[in-house]
Amino acid sequence: MNIRGMRLSLRLASGLAMGLCGMAANATEGGLGRPVSGTTVQASGGIVPPEPVWAVNFSEIYLDGSIGGSRLVPLVGQTSIGIDAKISFTLATVMKVWDTGPGQWNFASSITVPYVYEKINANLTTGARQGNAQDVASNAFDLYFSPIIAGYHFSQTEHMALSFNFWAPTGKYDPANLANPSLNNWTFVPQIAYTRIFPESGWQLDAVANLQFYTRNKDTDYKNAPLFAMDVMGVKKFSNGVGAGLIVGTVQQIGGDSGPTADRLNGFKGHDWALGPVVSYDTKLGGKAPLSMSLRWVPTVSSKNRIDSRKTVMATATLIF
Repeated sequence: MNIRGMRLSLRLASGLAMGLCGMAANATEGGLGRPVSGTTVQASGGIVPPEPVWAVNFSEIYLDGSIGGSRLVPLVGQTSIGIDAKISFTLATVMKVWDTGPGQWNFASSITVPYVYEKINANLTTGARQGNAQDVASNAFDLYFSPIIAGYHFSQTEHMALSFNFWAPTGKYDPANLANPSLNNWTFVPQIAYTRIFPESGWQLDAVANLQFYTRNKDTDYKNAPLFAMDVMGVKKFSNGVGAGLIVGTVQQIGGDSGPTADRLNGFKGHDWALGPVVSYDTKLGGKAPLSMSLRWVPTVSSKNRIDSRKTVMATATLIF
């Protein structure tokens, strides 16, 4: 397969959504932050094709989890004994691959518009409200931008993409609410994605790693520590367009959170691991436009001070034209 042929390869269909990150309300100040382990990696995420194309991706992420036991959790300037959360994200991503020629470097830009539904149950121990409390939010979430994605082709089968992305606090936020469709901070995300194709065996390896740097939540005086997130996915592609594989993902907090609430909880440092299967299907609409669909289940297998979810599911569909 030559470089030009990569544009027509159906492997690119989901890779063009590589800027997409999972996320959840209430930041590390709520036990999750923006990344959801196992949902960031995309097929062919390291490939920026050499020909100008548009891509549209629709994704749905659902998780149902908790921080149980007697753990104290920071939540909108208060503390809670544990937390239960049901969160659903609907995301639309539009990506433009720029006309930069067939060289080793190619460039793209994207924007993601998310919508969130969340239901939070907490047992508050501080603040104006104490005792059991529940809140629901349903609204537009913070916008996600990837101004420049720079792709480099090591060879016809090995690729890398570098990007600097950021979340803008465009969603509605009220510190009086437990559930908010915003994290109320800017988040800056340098990221690297890698793709290796093994055409003889039909296997493909994709990996993505990023660092997330949060500004302070001015309404709660809570500052999340940086997070390191990494997902790795291996998929076997079959001749009928079906693919099947496995995803492993982790989020590791670097240092402790800061602020009055975080200080009472010794920085609330956390980490988690997720592991689960993924299936995909590649085809062409009208025999021309590549369409890729996938479904993954990535339950938490280990966590500390982060939401533990056995029901993390993600569905995606990407169309290139």
